Amino acid sequence: MPRNFQKSLTFADAIKSSRPAAFGTMLKPAGSLCNLDCQYCYYLDKADLYGGKEPKMSVEMLEEYVRQYIEGNDVPLVTFCWHGGEPLLAGLDYYRRAVEFQKKYAGEKKIDNALQTNGVMLNEEWCSFFKENNFLIGVSIDGPRDIHDPFRVDKGGRPTFDRVMAGIELMARIGVEYNTLSTVNRLSEGRGVEVYNFMKSIGSHYMQFLPVVEHVIDSPRGGRSRIVPPGYRGGRRAEWSVTGRGYGEFMNDIFDQWVVSDVGSYFVQLFDVALAQWVGVPPGLCSFGETCGDALVVEHNGDVYSCDHFVYPEYKVGNIMESDLKTLFRSQAQFRFGINKRNTLPAECLRCKWYFACRGECPKHRFEKAANGENNLNALCEGYKLFFSHVDPYMKYMAELLKQKQPPALVIPWARQRMMGLV
Repeated sequence: MPRNFQKSLTFADAIKSSRPAAFGTMLKPAGSLCNLDCQYCYYLDKADLYGGKEPKMSVEMLEEYVRQYIEGNDVPLVTFCWHGGEPLLAGLDYYRRAVEFQKKYAGEKKIDNALQTNGVMLNEEWCSFFKENNFLIGVSIDGPRDIHDPFRVDKGGRPTFDRVMAGIELMARIGVEYNTLSTVNRLSEGRGVEVYNFMKSIGSHYMQFLPVVEHVIDSPRGGRSRIVPPGYRGGRRAEWSVTGRGYGEFMNDIFDQWVVSDVGSYFVQLFDVALAQWVGVPPGLCSFGETCGDALVVEHNGDVYSCDHFVYPEYKVGNIMESDLKTLFRSQAQFRFGINKRNTLPAECLRCKWYFACRGECPKHRFEKAANGENNLNALCEGYKLFFSHVDPYMKYMAELLKQKQPPALVIPWARQRMMGLV
């Protein structure tokens, strides 16, 4: 890519830099501390940034974070995203205090809370708190037992499927709102419909299927391999990574069942994103935006990084005890990180028929070389081309329905006829 393009700005970039501040944060109240030892976890290594220890964020810093985050957003709705590691390890009293601080600083703003958990620690006390305070819980489960258990084990190497299922059943009984996050790894390939039906069977109406594609190096201390970012010398594709074609086929298989029976009843994040791209509205997921940088990560000690997938020293933008979150969000380092999502793409991506839908996806997956030898081609490129070309006629049909102020679910009878070759 020409060097001058890497420094280019668009009119949209200028608007973004001058609009009212609206940004998200992913808070790691216990850092990368976790009770599991998932083989593909990209966050467990982060403890090394802090001497191998992950103390809980202090209550004093928690209050400062809550205040800065609410006051820094110039929008009426502020959503807190609690993440890890395993965020429940911070303890229930910690979240009770967090809710108190939110009420103290909310003013006229509405506060929402979302928390991602592996589900193992869920009990009636936790679920009652989540229900009472309207927390949306994302629970990590990869599919049936034989897909979930090989990679998602505890510190003793024991499988976790039964414990996660017990947590999901408890949330359903108590009435906690939850959705599911599932990695798509090498064990998932060829089993899209099976995984999708499993998620439906456990009561998930909103599903995320996130591709696991990482590069690793051997740890000098032995044990689990270390995950490294694109461009890291000596990195190799992790054995549990899904192939590009495998991911595309996985999502196509799910789509083919969804579009003939479940539109409007079950929601799959990638399908929502695709429809937004065909309609021409913001996709709601940073990976598929032209630029990124609207979602900071706040570590247990107040350190702030550009993105959850780039918690490396070179992407640290500051600390909330030295500079407030709004200032860090507005910083040149964060702005440059955001536009580099577009500006570092190979030229063939910008000429691609599906660029409007893909936008190069997440920079964390850009491990490959383009045909002309340029770096930063997404390792999932083949899969996304496969997916977007497959769903194109249905997305066009649903986009036309929305244009006519009709619900997208009206695609179902047309999709059934099309798949039978009748239209």
